[in-house]
Amino acid sequence: MRILGRLVATFAVLATLAVYLLHAAGGGRFGTPVQGGEPADRPLPASSIALRDQRQADAAADLDVFRPKQILFGDLHVHSSFSTDAFQLTLPTSGGEGIHPVADACDFARFCANLDFWSINDHAASLTARRWQETVRTVRQCNDVSSAGPAGEADPDLVSFLGWEWTQMGSTPDNHYGHKNVVLRDLADDRIPARPIAAAPPPGVPSTFSTGRNGRLVLGLAAFGLEGGHDLIRQMREITSMERCPADVPVRELPLDCSEAVATPRELFAKLDEWGHAATVIPHGTVWGMYTPAGSSWAKQLNAELHDPDRQRLIEVYSGHGNAEEYRSWVATEIRSDGTRRCPEPTPGYTPSCWQAGEAIRARCLAAGGAAACEARAAQARQDFVDADRNAGPWTVPGLLPRELLDAGQCLDCFQPAFNYRPRSSVQYMLALGRPEQTPGARRFRFGFIASSDNHTARAGSGYKEVSRRQFTDSRMAEISRSELVLRHRRPSQPRSEPFPVDSTIPSVAFLESERSGSFFLTGGLAAVHARSRDRGEIWDALERRESYATSGPRILLWFDLLDPNAPGGEWPMGSEVEIAGTPTFRVRAAGSFEQNPGCPRSTTEALEPERLASLCMNECYFPSDRRRPILRVEVVRIRTQLSPHDAVAPLIEDPWKTLSCSGDPTGCEVVFSDPEFAKAGRSTLYYVRAIEAASSVMAADPLGCRFDAEGRCVELDPCFERPDDDDCTAPSEQRAWSSPIFVDPLS
Repeated sequence: MRILGRLVATFAVLATLAVYLLHAAGGGRFGTPVQGGEPADRPLPASSIALRDQRQADAAADLDVFRPKQILFGDLHVHSSFSTDAFQLTLPTSGGEGIHPVADACDFARFCANLDFWSINDHAASLTARRWQETVRTVRQCNDVSSAGPAGEADPDLVSFLGWEWTQMGSTPDNHYGHKNVVLRDLADDRIPARPIAAAPPPGVPSTFSTGRNGRLVLGLAAFGLEGGHDLIRQMREITSMERCPADVPVRELPLDCSEAVATPRELFAKLDEWGHAATVIPHGTVWGMYTPAGSSWAKQLNAELHDPDRQRLIEVYSGHGNAEEYRSWVATEIRSDGTRRCPEPTPGYTPSCWQAGEAIRARCLAAGGAAACEARAAQARQDFVDADRNAGPWTVPGLLPRELLDAGQCLDCFQPAFNYRPRSSVQYMLALGRPEQTPGARRFRFGFIASSDNHTARAGSGYKEVSRRQFTDSRMAEISRSELVLRHRRPSQPRSEPFPVDSTIPSVAFLESERSGSFFLTGGLAAVHARSRDRGEIWDALERRESYATSGPRILLWFDLLDPNAPGGEWPMGSEVEIAGTPTFRVRAAGSFEQNPGCPRSTTEALEPERLASLCMNECYFPSDRRRPILRVEVVRIRTQLSPHDAVAPLIEDPWKTLSCSGDPTGCEVVFSDPEFAKAGRSTLYYVRAIEAASSVMAADPLGCRFDAEGRCVELDPCFERPDDDDCTAPSEQRAWSSPIFVDPLS
């Protein structure tokens, strides 16, 4: 009996210890918190910056550009491992490399990408008080390195901006507003908000990466059972431990350690106005169907409550998540006047995902031998797909595989399009909208253009070379489909669809098609500004003037001006709003980007240790040769804005309106064009241009690798997400730069 008693006592002790360990692990006790990191404490040599500036000045002189402004390149959309989705990519289950702190983004921007400016934009919902303070500290350190350089603050090698992402995901088209980056001009405590402002999810919608309200013992088991699990639980527990800020309390009276969240852009703008600091709000990923509900439209945001023309002056037209520029007349879901939904039929060049879901169910049904019921099941599958809120259409087809959807949902004739394209949230669609009855400032969208990386491994400006797909793009997002967050909700294939439960608490990550979307991630673009100097204030003022443009990664030089007929030599630059009578005449000048040398320049190899160079830059940096890529042509887009909400949008968007050939001379291209129809049309019209480089190899330019039959239908996939790690999945593509529009109104 004594032995039995001892065994029982020992078992009780061990059981108690096990429960304690599981309880502690479920609370994140054994995980390591993510830190902001320490940036390298040396700037680039002044000679490196001087050479960069001189080469640009020489190119400008070749095109007869003589003005006091210079073109600076940056990335205003970068994530560190503070962002929850970015943290997912650090885990071994995602093939991760480990933590990428904010300091990595600083060092990458400075030494790998050789940027002129950048900002950090972690998801506000992931930023606890500690993380926000760490972010502020690290960004200040990064900026102070420039101030310690030979030229000091007057001519910094890198300007660092602070910001966050307001990551709103609606459950329906009606409550969807989308993702917006907030970028702050200043860094001092009295000029920045005390905390970031997150997006509150619609009622009843769980977090994208929700762990649910599982007990600590269950989470403890997960922590021990998953490689990297302790760090993951620590990450989630730190975020969920934050108390929500109380509502209707002035922002300066709120506790410093609460989490502030608002549901609509109106509330976001109001909070920023309450702080009173210089801040810009930049919508992005607007057409990205990974999170944008089918049927969404930006038309609902053109009013004084949901659009602030002083805050929202720029839009991200392109990123590492794809192109958001182009409008198409097809839709993924039709919404009837009574609010019910319908799956539209395929049109030439586009098959709705809902339609292909019906085809998948039909094929399964026929394979199971139930031919009589197959047509009805296909029709029901299409209806179930479009009726699913929260973008959960793929969930309604149990066990749906990418090969069953083929190229459905994609814009097949767009340039490097975002996944599951939503054209009524495209930039062209927004610019065509007009609401004359609204108050001034809300009658039309007048956005300047930028592009970014939207990189989630703290690699700011990663589009300088098409290398290291798994590191320089977010393609590892596809690995999330193999994580426990997704696998626990995966169901076996069935020959019939299932309606998505209205009150479902399944996290969105379980049905966001992470595998198929993983093929669409690119190395990303850049923002360019025409600034009077490298000073922070001058960069900011250029952004506010919309004297900015976007590139798909290469550092194309671009000037676009409206010529003043009444002042010889006078001109209005891109981003301008001008009233004229008569015929507007424009001039475009562009020089291609430099072809790249392999490896890294001496300024970088002398600054970073070999191990750091290999792990952060992958031993490949921005390293320009003396050879510029030729500009093949300039495309002009003309958009006339609606005079009434009832005006059809498609006829107002002329893309391209003009195509102007270039000689291919490596020194660049200059073209002039006019619009003799402007005065007769008598309506507000905008013009922007694309400078197109000669084709080069680009990652994910052919994301799905379709094999087509004789009738041009995709019948088999060879997608990027299924390629081995050493296959960069490149295809020929014509990289480009997009000018900000020039907005021309008839003279009052």
